[in-house]
Amino acid sequence: MAPGKLHPPWRREPLRRGTDVAQSWMALVTGLVIAVAAPVAGVTAGQAVHTASVQQRAGWHTVTAVVTKEPPARIGVDTGGGAGGRVHTTVRWTAPDRSVRTGDTAVAPGARVGDRTTVWLDRHGALVRDPGTPADALAVSVAAGTVAAMGTGLLLLGTDRAAVRLLNHRRSAQWEKEWAELDAQWRRHRQ
Repeated sequence: MAPGKLHPPWRREPLRRGTDVAQSWMALVTGLVIAVAAPVAGVTAGQAVHTASVQQRAGWHTVTAVVTKEPPARIGVDTGGGAGGRVHTTVRWTAPDRSVRTGDTAVAPGARVGDRTTVWLDRHGALVRDPGTPADALAVSVAAGTVAAMGTGLLLLGTDRAAVRLLNHRRSAQWEKEWAELDAQWRRHRQ
């Protein structure tokens, strides 16, 4: 059987070698494992990232702040409400302990000095610079799941390809040995 041409491993053929059977079984098992493991890895990674994001956001709370520095002007800004259309500037807010604090965070484009805006603080009272939205968190978890699924599939496929290379090396060594034996028989027959 020619290398690379796979038949079901349970099918008998007169020229089939043990390496051919092994390669057929490896292809079948690799395909099944990829079909199961890649989606499981993707879902697990996506859920882990989403859970971490939800837990992080659960510790955040909002306060009202005042813009203290004119934000930079943005040309062609997407004002659809996503974090991508926001600009960074300095704001001032009063902490629960009545201390006045300042920091840089994302605000809506067009905000002016003196405007009030809502900012997010983490559980330690530190300003969250780019809080993002739940949709942003979902996008990150989907991306992480996709990368994990693809990485798992590629790793398994790479392992299969490495094993096929080893089988091909063994198959070539067997062919060399058999050709040498045939050559010796032919030479004896010619004498």
